[in-house]
Amino acid sequence: MTMRVGQGFDIHRHVDDPERPLVIGGCVFEGAQPLAGHSDADVAAHAAADALLGAAGLGDIGHHFPDTDPQWKGADSLRILARVAELVREAGWRIENVDIKVVCERPKLAPRIDEMQQNLSAAAGAPVTVAGRRAEGLGALGRQEGIAAWSVALITARDDSEERP
Repeated sequence: MTMRVGQGFDIHRHVDDPERPLVIGGCVFEGAQPLAGHSDADVAAHAAADALLGAAGLGDIGHHFPDTDPQWKGADSLRILARVAELVREAGWRIENVDIKVVCERPKLAPRIDEMQQNLSAAAGAPVTVAGRRAEGLGALGRQEGIAAWSVALITARDDSEERP
């Protein structure tokens, strides 16, 4: 069985913009400080998309969804993840799973983990797990200047008789 692993990363800084919501894993965190970004700045969805693109050898999220393209302005990042999943499947791969670690001091993610996993799994069409981690007060993340996410994705060839890139 041919399998490939990809690693994804995303980070966004906090902004003071009462018009923007904080979105993580497709969940809106009411009253929480939002993140800057061309899209909705969902670090979990972006890290998952980047891991999948890397595993399939399809470049990165910035290549497919540049911040200079007005169609992605304010976009729901679950749409981006769903499109990435389509690209991966079109390239002959099956998504086995994606695991995401979101690093932030606030908001508390644990009460919404199940909802985030459901949202991300539906967009990816495969199991996605999410865990929250704290930076324990260290560095920019610990000072609550932003939120970051790391992700790993496993994909397998749908048909091992074909040569993969």
